[in-house]
Formats: sequence, structure tokens, C-alpha cells
Amino acid sequence: MPELVRAMSVEEREEAEVQLRRNIDLRLLPMVILMYIMNYLDRNNIAAARLAGPGGKGLQDELGLTGTQYQTSISILFVGYLLMQVPSNLLLNKIGMPALYLPACMIVWGIISAATGATQSYGGLIACRFFLGFIEAAYFPGVLFYLSAWYTRKELGLRTAMLYSGSLISGAFSGLITAGITSGMDMLHGLRAWRWMFILEGSITVGIAFAAFFILPNFPKTTSWLTETERQLAIWRLQADVGTEDWTSAEDQTFWRGIRLAVTDAKTWVLMAMLTGIVSAGSVTNFFPTVVKTLNYGTIPTLLLTAPPYILAVITAMGNAWHADRTGERYFHVVIPLCVGMVAFILAAATTATAPRYLAMMLMVPGVYTGYVVVLAWISNTMPRPPAKRAAALALINAVSNASSIWASYMYYESGAPRYVVAMTVNTATTLLAIAMATLLRAMLVRLNRRLDRGEFVEGAVNAVPGEAAAKGFRFLL
Repeated sequence: MPELVRAMSVEEREEAEVQLRRNIDLRLLPMVILMYIMNYLDRNNIAAARLAGPGGKGLQDELGLTGTQYQTSISILFVGYLLMQVPSNLLLNKIGMPALYLPACMIVWGIISAATGATQSYGGLIACRFFLGFIEAAYFPGVLFYLSAWYTRKELGLRTAMLYSGSLISGAFSGLITAGITSGMDMLHGLRAWRWMFILEGSITVGIAFAAFFILPNFPKTTSWLTETERQLAIWRLQADVGTEDWTSAEDQTFWRGIRLAVTDAKTWVLMAMLTGIVSAGSVTNFFPTVVKTLNYGTIPTLLLTAPPYILAVITAMGNAWHADRTGERYFHVVIPLCVGMVAFILAAATTATAPRYLAMMLMVPGVYTGYVVVLAWISNTMPRPPAKRAAALALINAVSNASSIWASYMYYESGAPRYVVAMTVNTATTLLAIAMATLLRAMLVRLNRRLDRGEFVEGAVNAVPGEAAAKGFRFLL
């Protein structure tokens, strides 16, 4: 225990930790959530842009894109997204300055997003989307690693859900924003509504990024506004959670060691398969306005009807993650929502009636993402240290899982409407894959915890590292 922390009584230390956690929450969470709202909005607003015009004729019609070209313009983003995630996360871990790195990346992707509003051809759109994915790749795995450097394992689930609520909020408001722009700004200064949507949202992204430079902290070791006592307490409480100090200095972080530790751990591959199944099923959100349009309402009502499923997902994801942190349980908080999602996909493929189809749409988004946010925390829980391994694992798992969006984009072809049987069948199968992988991971962790109970050394755990967590008995969260 550090000297200044050791000088406190137990009551003083607990009170100081509560105050520190409150300060971290207020300084860090609102900004990273707002940044993620814009990250997700800039990435997925192409789905709403397709309908942002008179009679639902927007980007695709003005640029003269075929159905396949439109699908390619969605999937190409994930090629760039896949390529950059692991190098970006390892670089972030190396330099230890997320308050500089993440906003800088945000400025670049905001400029690219705004520039999308000026595209005049299929080639220009493809270029913007590829480079948008390449730069945006830095944010999500980077901020997951960032949060895990500030919060203990049992605090991380709720904070991860609060972060991911940003994407769900953006999904809810994307339709509302597009509806407003379509009804009020189409042909303003000679520009179509979908162009205004990209320009306005990209410009707002850049403005928020500049504000983030002055608000976000770095890692506990490199944050200037912490007092020495707060810094020691912030570092120690993470050390007490897993038995070893987290990020120490740039010199201690090596790219290849982090990658090697991640790829040689079997849990990485199980988590990767689990998240791939969930993200593949979640690809329905890339086409959600198009799916909702099959209910045969007008453009504005269709865009408004996309909001309620996302609002419900925010509520269920937050509640589920809060309970997962409170109980320390992970498996059932992942599997039960996925079962709901699987039922929703089957229902959507089985009927053309309006009421049950919209019920299925209401349950799709919460069914996929309520468990997804718990999986994101489970990754850091399962591979807590060293930080280079955690950074590599988070990026690698997120990159490969998002690669599923490349091919999933081609399942929602126009002739498949209204039931999209192929897409919904594949979504059902990949959800089942995620459930199977969650079951396998739980069995693996139960076995590892039994070995820890017997005092055996477990690679990837911290039972061999001297420290308070080891003395208390570190165990993997199930």
C-alpha cells in the first residue's frame, strides 16, 4: 500500500475512494459517452441518409447507386475498421495519453464525415467510408481499454454499459435528427437533406473533440489534475483488485509481448467467437431504417419508429449491467438477453403482419445489445493484466468481431423484403453461436477458479503476483 494511502484509516480510505470514483465518473464518463454518440452516429448515419429525401429517396438515389453498391459502401467501413484497431490500441497503451490521442482521432473522423456530404460518385463515397472506418477504429477499443485503466472489475460492467448507451442513444436520435433535417432543410442552399446531415453531424463531432482535449484525464499515472494522494489511491485500488499495478510507464509497454500474450490465451478466441456472433446479429442496426420501412409507413413515420427500440435497449442494457456488477455474475446476464433476441429474429422471419413484426423489431436491438455490453466488460474481467495484453485482446476481439459486418451487410438485399428470411436465419444462428461460446467460456473459468482454489498457478491470472488481491484470492468472474 502506498505511503499516503496507508496513512489513512479504513473509514477515511473508503470515503476518499467514493469521492475519487465520483470525480472520475463526472470527469470521464459524460465526455466519452458523448464522443461515442458521435462516433456511432457518424458511422451509421448512412442508413438514415438512404431515406433522407422526398419520398424516401436520398443518398442512394441521388448518387445512382445499385443495391449492391450501397451495401458495399456500408461494408467497406469495416475493412478500415478491422485494419487499424490492434495497432491503434497498442499505440494508445504505449504512449499513455488517451486525453490527447482519442480527441485527435475524433477531429480527423469528424472532418471525413462532413466531407461525405460533398461526395458526387460511388468512388468518392467508398473512399470516405473506408477512411472513416480506419480512423474511427481507434475509439471504441481504445475507450474500453481506457475505462479498464480507471475502474475495478466490479465497477466496469455498468460503466461499459453507460458508454455503449451512447451508440444506442445515437441510434434512437439518428432517425429523429434525419426526420427533422429532411422536413426542414432539403434543398436549403441547393443541397439535399442527406448532404446537410453529414455536414452538420461531422461539424458537431469536430467541436466536441476540441472540448475533450480540456476535459478528459489520461491514465492515473499520467493525469496532472489528481493530487498525489488521489493518484496513489487510484493506482492502489486497481492493484488491490487484481494483485498487480496497471499502467506504469511507456517503456514497460511492448507491442509484440501484448499481442503474443493475447493470441496464445484460449480465452481470447472463445471471446472472439462469442462477440462475432453478437456483432453479426447486431448488423441489423446498419439497415434498421430499411427494415422498419417494410411496415409500409411514410418516410417520416418510418424514421420516428426507429427510435423506440433503441430507447428500450438503453434501459435494458443499463439495468442488466448494473445488476451484473452488483452480483458479480456475467454468464446469465449475457445469455438471457440473447435468447430474447433469437426469438425476435425468428418472429421477424415468420410473419408479415404489422404488429408482431414491430414487436420483433422492438426486441431485436435490446436482445442483442443488452448482453453485448456485459461481454465487453467480461473481456477485461477475464484478461485483466498486464495492460499490453488487455489492450491487444480488446482490440483484436473487437476487430475480428466487427469483420462480420463486412459480409452481413449483403444479407439485406432489396428482394429479401419484407421478412429478410436469409438475414434473420443467419442472425438466429450467430446468436446461438454466441450463447454456445458463453457457455464454453463459463466452463473454462469455473475450471480455472477450481485450480486457483487448489493453489495452482494459472497462466493469465494474477495468483502468482504478490499483492492484496492475491492474498484475498483472485477469482475470474463467472
